[in-house]
Amino acid sequence: MSLPLGDASDAELVALAIGGGQAAFRALTERHRDSVYRLARSATGDVEEAFDVTQEAFIAAFGALASYDTARPFRAWIARITLNKARDAMRRRAVRRLFSFTMPRTVTEPADPSVAADDALISRQELTRASAVIAQLPAKLKEVLLLRTAEGLSLAETAQALGISDKAAEMRLYRARKVLSAALE
Repeated sequence: MSLPLGDASDAELVALAIGGGQAAFRALTERHRDSVYRLARSATGDVEEAFDVTQEAFIAAFGALASYDTARPFRAWIARITLNKARDAMRRRAVRRLFSFTMPRTVTEPADPSVAADDALISRQELTRASAVIAQLPAKLKEVLLLRTAEGLSLAETAQALGISDKAAEMRLYRARKVLSAALE
């Protein structure tokens, strides 16, 4: 008797998916889609592009499941794929900007009626300012900051996702936080 897919580990789901189990890959996707989307949105800064990056990341992961090392966390592996797809999207965006004079798309969110208008404005301005500073960070610093802070990956998982040593991840995180804090003062 086999375990329900929801109770299976990521490694077990990968093994089932490699064996042709579409339900197992669907379970992996459902388990990790929110964190992949958050990472994609943080990396690209664009809601619509984040959906595309999320989809591309899972398609790429499905195609590369045979190369996944089950001794390592799946979350770090899919995060690395997501960051690679986000980098690709950012390169495409840069090329589009060179050849296009259109205004950047903006997304407006409905106001939360439980928050005072003044507080919401100040919070939104602070968030916008912090997001702008993070967006301007070099990729090496931005990626480690997003994985550790936004996605909550451990230092070891972050290092694994980026293909660097734990010490390098720690140093990049320190530098990213230092730049962010100096810019926001």
